[in-house]
Amino acid sequence: MEPADQLLFSPKTTDNRSLTWYLICRTAVITFLLGGASVFYLKGTVDHGIIQPLFVLIGVSYAEALVSAIILKNLTKTFIFAQVQIIWDLLFVTALILMSGGVESVFSFAYLLVIVWASFLFSRRLTVLAAASATILFGGILDLQYFHYLHYFNLYRTVPDGNFFSVLFVHSVAFFLTAILSGTLAERWRKSEAQLQKKSIDYAELEKMNRTILAHISSGLMLVNPQGRIRSFNRAATDITGFTLQDVYDQDAGLFFPEFAGTFSPQEKNLSRAEGRFQNKLGQNLILGYATTTAKGPRGENLGTLVTFQDLTQFKKIEEDLMRADRLAAVGRLAAGMAHEIRNPLASISGSVQLLMEAEHVKKDDLHLMKIVVKEADRLNHLLTEFLTFARPNIPVKEKTNISETLDELEQMLKSDDRFDGIEIRLTKPDSEVFLSLDKGQLCQVLWNLAINAAEAMHGRGFLLLMIDPCLEGGTQIIIEDSGPGIDDSISEKIFEPFFSTKDHGTGLGLAAVYSIIEMHAGTVHVERSELGGARFVLQFEG
Repeated sequence: MEPADQLLFSPKTTDNRSLTWYLICRTAVITFLLGGASVFYLKGTVDHGIIQPLFVLIGVSYAEALVSAIILKNLTKTFIFAQVQIIWDLLFVTALILMSGGVESVFSFAYLLVIVWASFLFSRRLTVLAAASATILFGGILDLQYFHYLHYFNLYRTVPDGNFFSVLFVHSVAFFLTAILSGTLAERWRKSEAQLQKKSIDYAELEKMNRTILAHISSGLMLVNPQGRIRSFNRAATDITGFTLQDVYDQDAGLFFPEFAGTFSPQEKNLSRAEGRFQNKLGQNLILGYATTTAKGPRGENLGTLVTFQDLTQFKKIEEDLMRADRLAAVGRLAAGMAHEIRNPLASISGSVQLLMEAEHVKKDDLHLMKIVVKEADRLNHLLTEFLTFARPNIPVKEKTNISETLDELEQMLKSDDRFDGIEIRLTKPDSEVFLSLDKGQLCQVLWNLAINAAEAMHGRGFLLLMIDPCLEGGTQIIIEDSGPGIDDSISEKIFEPFFSTKDHGTGLGLAAVYSIIEMHAGTVHVERSELGGARFVLQFEG
């Protein structure tokens, strides 16, 4: 049996309730009899010899009902208790009939009440058994009265003999018919009540399950009514947006989702997949992927638009990284084929021109042109070297490196370079030494490139900050920031792409090489706005 069925048919929830109503109804009937007897007694229409035993019997019945109510309050197994109550009532009615004339008693109908009550407490088989018991008890009274054995109760054979048999026959038929009919109806009632209660439990369980699913689903879920107001907002939606249900309830969806709120209208077609930008409660810009569907009520009425959405910001970043990696791979393959095809002719051109410059009868103008050729050949060779470094960086030879000493060495190198004469260099590092497993030469190349870019951005004057920042969650950050003009947000995502440069004579490979080297070390690099006013490059390393 399922848990819902066990709860439905447990004695504590079903029998106790039925028995409680049974005791209340029985007390009401006794009160009605007592009131009727009192009225007849006051009018003098009832024999005084009957009234007194009747009051005693009713008083005993009140006492029994009170004791039964007290016992029932703390009772768990009620089947035997219910049987005792029916037996008590059968005996009570029997005593009432004995005191009120036997075959002439007007209280013989009370057996029918007991049978009906039994049908609501027991099965139809036990109800028929109660009818048989009533027949036996009533028949016993009539037999004893017929054979003059009830003189003690002042019961004599005062009616014709045929009346005894007709009364017994009519009452027996009535008892059994009542038992069958009331038992059948009671069983149908119990089945209907059980089905209704089971259905209620199923609906409650279904609602609980739906609430659990809505609370734990990873996608944000939002219901926008036909007026464009938010009526539902699950926990995942709060986690993604930062807004709680109290923040958004009954608010215009356009206030929180201005870029794609127009697609929430019921008149719009359902969207299986769409994307839009969203600013969360902390002011961070997110990319949300969402889908919409029309929500219908149980009668087919339009409840609005159901919107499911997910935060795709991180996935988009991964997608961009993969696309960048694909581009780097393509450039690497291209570089491998172009290296010899360019460098060898370039070396021949440069060498040949240098030989011509050593000739005795070279005109001054020709010598000047030859110097330009050699200079441009060297520039092309340098460009090719940077290109190969970016496209096919050497596999890092990692070793335990003291980052604090490395920054000290970098500081000394920068101070000895003429390009940093007008720049104040500041070094910030923790008191304890910081060690990382990496290629020291490649790290110096990265830091040197970033420092040179900063000096060029500041045009030789400003502040340059070098900093080591151990992260609380693990890892280490190396930060380089300057007081230059900074990098515009519109191009901050493109600066690490190859051949993208804001300089007039830049190759666009310096920062791309930085990104490639850091990636080879399983680290990350990103740029943000510096408090000094310029750019702030953050190199993140694990360990």
